[in-house]
Amino acid sequence: MSMVSADLIERFQRDGFVVVPDLLAPDELERDGAEVDAAVAERKSHDTRSVAEKSRYEQSFIQCINLWEDHPGVRQLTFNTRIAQAAAELLDATAVRLWHDQALYKEAGGRATDCHQDQPYWPIAETNTITAWIPLDGSTVNTGAMAYVPGSHRAGLQQYVHIFGHEDPSNLLDHPALAGAEPVTVEVVAGSVAFHHGLTVHLAHGNASQRTRRVHTMIYFADGTTRGSARWHDSVDRAGIGIGVGQVIASDLTPIVWPREPEAPIVEPPPPADLAAIFPEMRGAMPSPPVAEI
Repeated sequence: MSMVSADLIERFQRDGFVVVPDLLAPDELERDGAEVDAAVAERKSHDTRSVAEKSRYEQSFIQCINLWEDHPGVRQLTFNTRIAQAAAELLDATAVRLWHDQALYKEAGGRATDCHQDQPYWPIAETNTITAWIPLDGSTVNTGAMAYVPGSHRAGLQQYVHIFGHEDPSNLLDHPALAGAEPVTVEVVAGSVAFHHGLTVHLAHGNASQRTRRVHTMIYFADGTTRGSARWHDSVDRAGIGIGVGQVIASDLTPIVWPREPEAPIVEPPPPADLAAIFPEMRGAMPSPPVAEI
């Protein structure tokens, strides 16, 4: 049984984004949302700063990557086979792997997320990548809905934008390849999932509401995809994985999510590195390494 209609697949190929309705039932949203909430709260329990005290990047959202590793309750959402199948159908892939999941919680008063593409941040050669964006309460312009530039995934553009830290990034919409392009804001009803291509130029509005915009995402790539550059990334550079440039990206850290039986056990990934010791600002964003027994 297909998860995505032929019309939506055609729209995704044309525009680089689409919303697939009714992929999650209300009881799943309640259950899975509670698990993501608990995971984010634990990861970020050390951080008592207000939004105003944070860096420009952190003011856009609270980011927690690879929650599935250290919070097993999140796995029922991250490895949801209906969502993964929908992603595979949109990519026209026979199988898809997980690049990583991440929670993106935009706090009340949080600023807009700067215009960018996802693919340039990943050392992936092929462009058969896609993100499933799941607003656990739905999304509106007021709470931080996404906006996409239609057809930008076909513009021949792969532009790295420095959205990290305090610097004021250049406006990607000023790039000649996007001359005259205007982002289209897409509000999503709870239970539906927004998908966008790895090269689709997108942004998110600020959160003008009084509650946190709760979003969980999964990034998928077609099985057989290879590493395209030496740019460091945890998904290919973690100790014990060692995937070199030109090699196929396949490990227990990037498992096949579809096709997969919903009840299939999750293979445990290699232990994470202590990135917080190298990049203090990453504390809580990435899973922590195991504590050595004495």
